[in-house]
Amino acid sequence: MAVDRLRASYAAIAPNQTVRLAKKTSNLFRERAASTSPGLDVGWLGGVISIDTRAQTADVQGMCTYEDLVAETLKFGLIPYVVPQLRTITLGGAVTGLGIESTSFRNGLPHESVLEMDVFTGAGEVVSCSPDTHADLFRTFPNSYGSLGYATRLRIRLEPVPAFVALRHVRFHETDKLSTAIAEIAETGTWQGERVDGMDGVAFEPGEYYLTLARWTDERGATSDTGPSDYTGQDIYFRSIQQRESDRLTMHDYLWRWDTDWFWCSGAFGAQDPRIRRLWPRRWRRSDVYMKLLGIDRRFGIADRLDRRAGRALRERVIQDVEVPVERLGDFLDWFDEAVGMRPVWLCPLLAREDWPSYPLEPGKVYVNAGFWGTVHVGPDRVNAPRNRAIEAKVRELGGHKSLYSESFYDRETFDALYDGRNLAAVKQRYDPQDRLISLYDKAAKNG
Repeated sequence: MAVDRLRASYAAIAPNQTVRLAKKTSNLFRERAASTSPGLDVGWLGGVISIDTRAQTADVQGMCTYEDLVAETLKFGLIPYVVPQLRTITLGGAVTGLGIESTSFRNGLPHESVLEMDVFTGAGEVVSCSPDTHADLFRTFPNSYGSLGYATRLRIRLEPVPAFVALRHVRFHETDKLSTAIAEIAETGTWQGERVDGMDGVAFEPGEYYLTLARWTDERGATSDTGPSDYTGQDIYFRSIQQRESDRLTMHDYLWRWDTDWFWCSGAFGAQDPRIRRLWPRRWRRSDVYMKLLGIDRRFGIADRLDRRAGRALRERVIQDVEVPVERLGDFLDWFDEAVGMRPVWLCPLLAREDWPSYPLEPGKVYVNAGFWGTVHVGPDRVNAPRNRAIEAKVRELGGHKSLYSESFYDRETFDALYDGRNLAAVKQRYDPQDRLISLYDKAAKNG
C-alpha cells in the first residue's frame, strides 16, 4: 500500500515538474530551491517490516528512522552494523547520504551492510537491486542523495550486542601519536590488550585530543551509586570525555549519547547552561528540536540581527564532515586550527571495504572523519564562503573527500572528478531517462 501511495503521488506531479520528497523534516544543512510542485508521499514508508533473528537481518522501509529501527532490533539483542549519531536520520537517508559512527572503523559506512534494496526511480518504477541485480544502481546509489531515486525497502545486516558498553577516554597530546593509535586499532581491533568495538574521538584544543574506545559487555558495572551513566539529564556527554577516564552506558544510551546535545551544538541555544537546562523539558533535548530552532534562526535572521546590533562581523556557516587519510589527520587539524579555528572537532575513523563510485574512498585504507559544525565571523566576504572553499581545497589536497549533506562550492569539473560524475550521469540516464530527479551536482553545489 505504501508503494502504491508513492506511485499515486508521482502520477500527480506534472511531467514538466521536478520530482521531490514531501518531507517535513531533514538532517540536511543546505538550502533547497523553492518549489510549488507536490512531493512524493513517503509518509507510509517509516516502519520496520521484519527482523530475522536467525539470519541477523532486517527488512526496513526507507523512511524508517534509526531511533525506531533500534527500538525494535534491541528487543532481540541486535543493532545495525552502523547506527548514525542522530535519532531522526532515516535508513534510506544514511545509505543515499552516507551516515557514520563509531563502528565504522570495522563495519564501514551504512551502505556496506545493505544486502538488497528497492529503489523508486525517476521513471516512477520500483527497481530491486543488489550486488548481482541492477548492480550499477546498487553501487552508485550511496552518496547520490536522491538524484537516482529513493529507497523504499532495504535489507540490512545486524550484529548481536550485549546490554552495556564500557568506555575508555584516552588522551593524546600529539596528533602523530593519535594517528598511530587509530591505525593500530583499525588493524588489530584492540588497544593495550583490550578489544575495541567502537572508536571515535574529539579534538578539543591543539594538544588536547581524545579517543573514546568502546567495548561491548554484559557487565553492568557501576560508575556511580545508580549504575551506568545517564547523559539525557543534567550531565552532558561530551564534557565527560575530559572529566573521566572510564565510563559505562547502556547500549541504548551509548547509541544516542551524542543526540541529547546534538554533539555540543545545544550550547548555541543555551541548553548547556545549568539554569536553562533544568527548565528545558527532557523531551526537547533532542537533535531534531535543535534543528527546528536553527530553521527559525535561518528564516528570521536572528543571529545576523544580533551581530549587527553588537557591531560584530557577520558569520559564515561552517558545517561540514570530511574524510582525510589517517596519516594526514595531523596536517588537517593543524591547518584547521590556524585557518578556521573552530572547536571542538569530532573524529570518527572509518575503513571502506569496497570501492563505491559516488564516494570513492580507497578500499582497505583508514580514513578519519572530521566533523565541525558552527559559524565563523568573517564579515561581508561571507557571501563568497571563504572558509568553506578553503576547507574543500585542503581536503582535496590531502587526498580526502567531503560529505555532501551541507553546502558545497565546487565547480562542475572538480565535482565530477571527485564524485565520478560520468558514472553518475550514465546511471541516472538509465533509471531516470526523462531527468525527473535533480542531479547530484545541482542538489549539492547549486542548492537544488
